[in-house]
Amino acid sequence: MSAKKNVDILLINPGSPAEVYQELSNQFSAYEPPSLAALFATYIRVKGGTVDMVDAPVENLSPMMTAQHIYDHYHPTLVVMVVYGFQPSASTQNMTAASETCTFLKQLNPNIKILMTGTHPAALPARTLKEEDVDFVCSQEGPQTIWEAFKVLKAGGSDFSAVPSLWYKQNGVLLSTPTGPLLDDLDAAMPGGAWDLLPMKKYRAHNWHCFDHIHDRQPYASIHTSLGCPYKCSFCCINAPFGKSSYRMWSPDTVIKEIDVLVNEYGVKNIKFVDEMFVLNKNHVLGICDRIIERGYDLNIWAYARVDTVKDEFLEKMKKAGIRWVALGIESGSKHVRDGVEKGRFGSEEILEVVKKIQAAGIYVIGNYIFGLPDDTYQSMNETLDLALEANCEFANFYSAMAYPGSKLYGMALDKGWDLPDSWIGFSQHAYTTKPLRSEVLPASEILKFRDEAFHRYFTHPSYLGLVKRKFGQEVYDHILSMTQIKLRRKIVEDAEKAVA
Repeated sequence: MSAKKNVDILLINPGSPAEVYQELSNQFSAYEPPSLAALFATYIRVKGGTVDMVDAPVENLSPMMTAQHIYDHYHPTLVVMVVYGFQPSASTQNMTAASETCTFLKQLNPNIKILMTGTHPAALPARTLKEEDVDFVCSQEGPQTIWEAFKVLKAGGSDFSAVPSLWYKQNGVLLSTPTGPLLDDLDAAMPGGAWDLLPMKKYRAHNWHCFDHIHDRQPYASIHTSLGCPYKCSFCCINAPFGKSSYRMWSPDTVIKEIDVLVNEYGVKNIKFVDEMFVLNKNHVLGICDRIIERGYDLNIWAYARVDTVKDEFLEKMKKAGIRWVALGIESGSKHVRDGVEKGRFGSEEILEVVKKIQAAGIYVIGNYIFGLPDDTYQSMNETLDLALEANCEFANFYSAMAYPGSKLYGMALDKGWDLPDSWIGFSQHAYTTKPLRSEVLPASEILKFRDEAFHRYFTHPSYLGLVKRKFGQEVYDHILSMTQIKLRRKIVEDAEKAVA
């Protein structure tokens, strides 16, 4: 065996795609680079530290294999478990793999120092520190806490009281430090991700992202052009690590430099703008689009928007820049249900108008819908499905409402005494043990069953399949039909059916 690599900080991206997505992980889901971990690596380099990354999902490493790989190949001062998902609500589902990795690693080397950061740890820092085999937990976004904790360890110290946003143990007692300020100059602190530390050829875009070129899903990259979100939807947990007034942007010049690297050094065409809300600030959106257009790149980008942030003046530039997909947070077909989760004051007619406007500009729409929000009934969930069928977006995500730690729904579920998942993997939308939130009138099992049936109805509907064949051709049409053949197993649905039988 070769000598272990000495490194100041080793960043780990934990996860288990097969457990999270079941059979969908084989062909249909994405393998996305850990964009925040890549940014943290750059932050460490800017500070003068040495850093490396291990991406367990894309390397197909189980928690035990990940721990063994770290033990065999690295001698780090600090291991950082970066438990962020590919969207804010996907952090908790990775906690099972993160937890097991930490336990195996401590068994191999009890003296190794581990810090856990991410949306879930920031939402439940005390519980995470108490329950997991870690030495430290970050209660905010991560970079400064990671660096300052490392400096204390490097100096051989044991006083962590000056490290911002840190939870730690001292003589068995849980201690915490005051929350520190968020990074205010992203261009200087983290100017792009450390892509050279990742196996860039292995990442794969979502199937729908590449409907125009279904066999050309690699390579793939996801980048941040902003951090945080100015909105406070009750089902979202993004404010846990980033705070409630945390929206910050990289400059268009810094963003285009990162795109230059991805295109020219790694041959990337398929790109995701990870920002929770990219289509928002006029100067930011148009500034980035103008720079991409000036370069003449042929890109396939997707980005998030809200119904009320899509402006006519954005669309032509977005299309020219290669933003081919907009993920639109529609959520519910019932205005009453949308109002209940603070999702804007717009009606179904406005939603349909915005969808058609985006499509008319030559940009595809992926509609995001949620079943089982607190005010949902069978009638309102059917209204949501009817709206999805009428909107007839080029793709759709159907979610069950989840009380993610860090969201207002989580606090509401605790207050009401509503059941939560039995394990962290149960917060995954596609796992066998998924347990969504009940609504005021519907049990979780019925909501999940409705969601799965709605998925099948949408993707086998003649209007949708006709659109797919017309826009993308027979091969993508056949691809969609093969996707609908996968039936996810659901424990709570099976249990409910057995109880009735």
